[in-house]
Amino acid sequence: MRLINRHPGRLPAFILGLIPFILLVLIYGVASQQRLAENSNDKLLPGLEQMSAAVDRMAFQEDRRSGDYLMLNDTLASLQRLGLGVGIAASLALVVGVLNGSLPLFRANMAPLVSAASMVPPLAILPILFIVFGLGELSKVMLIVIGTAPVMMRDIAQRVRELPQEQFIKIQTLGANSWQVINRMVLPQVLPRLIDSVRLSLGPAWLFLIAAEAIASTEGLGYRIFLVRRYLAMDVILPYVIWITILAIVIDQCLRLANRRLFPWYNAGGR
Repeated sequence: MRLINRHPGRLPAFILGLIPFILLVLIYGVASQQRLAENSNDKLLPGLEQMSAAVDRMAFQEDRRSGDYLMLNDTLASLQRLGLGVGIAASLALVVGVLNGSLPLFRANMAPLVSAASMVPPLAILPILFIVFGLGELSKVMLIVIGTAPVMMRDIAQRVRELPQEQFIKIQTLGANSWQVINRMVLPQVLPRLIDSVRLSLGPAWLFLIAAEAIASTEGLGYRIFLVRRYLAMDVILPYVIWITILAIVIDQCLRLANRRLFPWYNAGGR
């Protein structure tokens, strides 16, 4: 059998996917031990004990100054900003994307603006957002919206335009008006695609969030990472990076599961 036709089962696929992570951990462990053997105070590659102590201090012990559990507060603050930003962006993408894809007049009016907005580097306008919206929560949420919404709008519009024209013809032949076409035919087929689009936008959304928190914030995962970097506190930075990665994976898998449960027909092809 040719290699291109060989498909691993669920357990072999899980093991194969786990191997690169195990290799990375082993490589890091060996490199950390070598550096710590040469200098026990080395901060670049902290050992497991140092990182465990930092996690215990940040996540399970009250901060002496504020009385808060810093890692918990940072996580809640970041997730709130991320949820608001991505939620607003997804709502705008659904409305504008469906209208752009369904109505030629609307597309002629709005598609050029959406295309131009999707090409603007969001981090380049971050200072403008701070000037216009201030240094509070609104500017951070708006950065996520501006950074992710236009791309999702274009994706949803393209998905709508890819729907078979026969469907549009048949539903109009049965007497449906424009609203009924959108509501009864387009929306049910686009909603699962919107979830996929949100999943693809999570990476950029985290990037914009951390950038905004690093520049102007008093709490959040990005804020904490850039606060402790001045002390070269890699024992805090690395666990925070791992925690952000875990959160991103969990959110992505939750969206994937929701897509499978809500729209089983969409995932029947093995998506």
